[in-house]
Amino acid sequence: MKAVGYFVEGARRNKARRPVGEQNRAFLDFCSEHGYEVAATFLDTEDQEPEDSGFRQMLHFLQREDRGFTVVVIDGLGALGQDLGRAALKLLTIENLGVQVLSAHSGREAIRELVGTWADRGEGTPVSEKVRTAMRRKAVKGEVLGRPPYGYRVGPRRRLELVPEEGIVVRYIFRLYLQEAMGIRKIAGQLNKEEIPTRRGGKWSMVSIRDLLRNRSYLGTYTRFGVKVPGSHPALVSPEDFRLVQERLQSRHAAVRERQVVPFLLSGLVYCARCGSKMIGVSRRQKWTTRAGEERSAAYRYYQCESRTNQSTCGYNTQRAQALEDRVRAMLAEDSPAVTRLRRAGNVDSYLLDVIAQGERIEGRIRRSRRQLEELVADAAHGHITVERMKAMGAEIARDQHELEAELTENRARLLAHQTESERRRHVEEMRANLAREWETLEFDALQPALREVIDRIEVDGEDLALFLRM
Repeated sequence: MKAVGYFVEGARRNKARRPVGEQNRAFLDFCSEHGYEVAATFLDTEDQEPEDSGFRQMLHFLQREDRGFTVVVIDGLGALGQDLGRAALKLLTIENLGVQVLSAHSGREAIRELVGTWADRGEGTPVSEKVRTAMRRKAVKGEVLGRPPYGYRVGPRRRLELVPEEGIVVRYIFRLYLQEAMGIRKIAGQLNKEEIPTRRGGKWSMVSIRDLLRNRSYLGTYTRFGVKVPGSHPALVSPEDFRLVQERLQSRHAAVRERQVVPFLLSGLVYCARCGSKMIGVSRRQKWTTRAGEERSAAYRYYQCESRTNQSTCGYNTQRAQALEDRVRAMLAEDSPAVTRLRRAGNVDSYLLDVIAQGERIEGRIRRSRRQLEELVADAAHGHITVERMKAMGAEIARDQHELEAELTENRARLLAHQTESERRRHVEEMRANLAREWETLEFDALQPALREVIDRIEVDGEDLALFLRM
């Protein structure tokens, strides 16, 4: 049996700093006492970059096929960081590789030591746990948490109460869908045509109609955090009508799920030159019978103005997918004078704004993932689930977290590559030349990100096409 030692400069045990030499001695004594062969040791120093960290090097080592039966030995939980949430993430990342982590200090499984430490914290319970508990108590009383659904407002006792003019619209939407058999896109178009605004004064879309039809609040039942409070507020829809609507939505959703979704190359880049809305990819399959009685079918893919698709507004602005993609490729290859730079948002490069926004979204997802992991460890600490169940569920969260951190590293690298004007111009020009040369050989997963890095925006209306580079 082999053991891997993991040491951290500045790690603490019982609030006292543990020099690396002492961590190493404890590791060697543990191996000698329990009969382990030393396989390797890894060290994290305080000035190391994350991509060069000893922890990451250790993970690469543990993924080797020739590692055999190996355990990881740490001086104590302090070697994984003083933040127990971060320690849990590191532990579950290692255990997800099928490797057990042991504590040299106690000889116990580190994961069980972590759960025990979490349970003993008392007042150290994370704020997120306290807030979640308090919100559950409010939900049991039927008190509103968050923004009320369309048709209701928050009353003086924190209960939902009707907004009469919005309630009429809710009933109208259910009637159009159920009794007049209108689809959600046509309903959105009908409301927009009648100039009935959303609560914020905007236009209705397919998504807003669909979410409204699925909202159980219209049955008079308040639902939050798994708590259901029937009769907490006035209903707008009968249980029978709501059931029929859900059955119809589900049947249509099931039919859609059977389709094979093929992504569109220019998604997120093409805009309608008439109204400024995005052009979204749409697929249609047509079947017909020839005069000879043969059954034939064909698939058609095109980009269509989103405001027409989702809100039934704007005109008929549709582009065949392959034809539009071929035109974009030709413009990149010819370096046409029409290929110019577009500046927006106070002369700030829109690509950089996109990258910064993407980084913020990734960081938000990382924080949410960490909270989920902390709640999972807390459930194990309080006896709601077993440690084995926590490890199984936590492994998936740890995998997601690892992928998100890799995305964030890549995102920061892209920001660094576009720090100066000259660097941006040179980088985009190199990318444009590579795209024109290697278009045929690039796989979709490589071609689409490359296009998004080079192209800022494509505006199209019939035969008119304007392409703007991120230069």
